[in-house]
Amino acid sequence: MKTGAIVDGSVRQTKPTERPREPEAAPAVEPGGLARLLRGSTLSARAARSSAFAAAGFGAGQAIRLGSNLVLTRILFPEDFGLMAIVLAVTTGLALLSDIGLGPAIMQSRAGDEPRFLDTAFTIQILRGAILFLATCALALPLASLYGEPLLGAILPVAGLSLLVSGFLPTKIETAHRHLRFGRVILLDLLSQIAGTIVVVALALWLRSVFALAIGLVAGAAIRLALVWVFLPGRGNRLGWDRPRARELVRFGIWIFASTACAFVVQHADKLLLAKLVPLDVLGFYAIAQILASAPIALQAAILSRTMIPLYRERPPSASAHNRVVLRRARIGAAGGTIALLALVALVGVPLVEFLYREPFTRAGPLVVLVACALMPAAALAGIDQAALAAGDSRGFFAVVAVRALAHLAAFLAGYALFGLPGAIAGQAVAVLCAYPVLLRLLRRHGAADPALDAALLAASALLALLAIGVSVEAIAGLALE
Repeated sequence: MKTGAIVDGSVRQTKPTERPREPEAAPAVEPGGLARLLRGSTLSARAARSSAFAAAGFGAGQAIRLGSNLVLTRILFPEDFGLMAIVLAVTTGLALLSDIGLGPAIMQSRAGDEPRFLDTAFTIQILRGAILFLATCALALPLASLYGEPLLGAILPVAGLSLLVSGFLPTKIETAHRHLRFGRVILLDLLSQIAGTIVVVALALWLRSVFALAIGLVAGAAIRLALVWVFLPGRGNRLGWDRPRARELVRFGIWIFASTACAFVVQHADKLLLAKLVPLDVLGFYAIAQILASAPIALQAAILSRTMIPLYRERPPSASAHNRVVLRRARIGAAGGTIALLALVALVGVPLVEFLYREPFTRAGPLVVLVACALMPAAALAGIDQAALAAGDSRGFFAVVAVRALAHLAAFLAGYALFGLPGAIAGQAVAVLCAYPVLLRLLRRHGAADPALDAALLAASALLALLAIGVSVEAIAGLALE
């Protein structure tokens, strides 16, 4: 039987004489079986262990983030959060617009453990970080003029330093992801987040200014860099350049670059557009609603981004029925759990915000409900497009993300024109459904399509969203965010 292989970033067919990999036997259900699964070295054990680490680390990270947010809302003003939302959208957007997929390339490449390959990737990453910092400096004054916020001209270059610092992160992180060994990476991320939060709160108490958030961003990046270089096991990097490996990285990454440019539209264009459409304090409320409502899907992304490419690489669904069952179960657990958490956030969104925040930040409550509901379709379909990247099909992956970005932009603007901010948020859900046919076509190409499961998860999302909106309909109808 022929099986797919990844060679130089493209999919080729192996010879019929090659013996396919035997499917891994499912772990027996017996006393102590779970303990052996979590301690084992098989793919299932590593995936389960990595998912558990990712979930625990994310939960702890969100608790730190929420605590920091609650403290900062008692020190700073809504306008400060709105201004920082623009800064983060710009810096994150630049990072996405320049992403050539070094992480996925290391995870999927046969050369992903070779020192020369890793050093070449490290060198490219440093150059990219320097270019991003210069780009934030160049954009600072034009954006300050565009949004009528002079402070942006000074804050953006400061925040851009975090991109320069992050460029020096070693590839030991991607190597750990490649082999599904996340424990130490997540622990170091949490320590850097705690230290960064302490710095931000101390600066906020001292400066009483949005500059505290920007300087804290740089401090957090520097602390993470130091911790990873010193305490993460593995080979350190040095500057190096291998032309064939650089070509492989660029060949794979060119479509990742295009895909992340489109991902920027999906993830951050809403904030940049709203910065021109609504007052700065309303943008601050929306940013807070995003923090609370997007926590479940961010947890899902933290797990899937680290596990799905290795799973699809070693368990291609077209290879055997057993592989399809394993992947289906993983998806049901990840998507079903995320949808349930989003529904819970939507149901308690208004009273939760009223309990946690003081006035005027309680105006974010109805927005939490709407954002959580709008994210449910994305949660239902999350991670399955990674089947293309695992097969080296970054071009097909780009096609899906590009259609999703165009649909997102069009639905967001149309929704705002028709129904204001609630309509714009609902447009994000509509965009996911509009892009689904293109996604389904890609999945069929790689034998990973499961339209019956897609329909079931989307239907569950719709029912739960209607229930949550019904519970908070009065608060949503009373939105007065002019």
